[in-house]
Amino acid sequence: MTLGDWTPDTLGTGRVLPVVSAPEPVLSRVGAEVDPADPDVVRLAADLIATMRVSPGCVGLAAPQVGVSAQVFCVDVTGHPKAGTVHGVFALCNAKIVEASRWRPGREGCMSVPDLTGDVKRAGRVVVEAALPGTGEPVRLVTDAFEARALQHEIDHCAGLLFLDRVVGPHAIYQRKVYL
Repeated sequence: MTLGDWTPDTLGTGRVLPVVSAPEPVLSRVGAEVDPADPDVVRLAADLIATMRVSPGCVGLAAPQVGVSAQVFCVDVTGHPKAGTVHGVFALCNAKIVEASRWRPGREGCMSVPDLTGDVKRAGRVVVEAALPGTGEPVRLVTDAFEARALQHEIDHCAGLLFLDRVVGPHAIYQRKVYL
């Protein structure tokens, strides 16, 4: 199945939550698999989307970033200049990458590492299998370009990894530029 008729509206209205920063321990723990139909998981997915929407430049947010050690995240790369395939706003539970190809480096940043960016080699095309929050319906998502990078970044968060764990070396970490 694909995302089909699923919309974030099926989750209800979420709350904006505070985002934790490294070295907060929850960011380095493997998140627990979740029951996508559990009302608490559905609320968490809605909260992640609400928090992402009010955060300038944010294209994805994972449960560990709001202090919850769980395998839930949301993504929305709509309008991003590096996006190819775009599935709009979506949330996934227990996501796993089942295919990855076209590896290339790219610059990444993260709300939980607010002062740094880094060059990370990621797949330019991925196939992800997961479950939709609310229904628990299985989904197989095929994507590329920036959306593929965003998915890998958020799946890493759920696995207890930051982009800093994947940079090609210390020479590939930079102070974040602030544009006025």
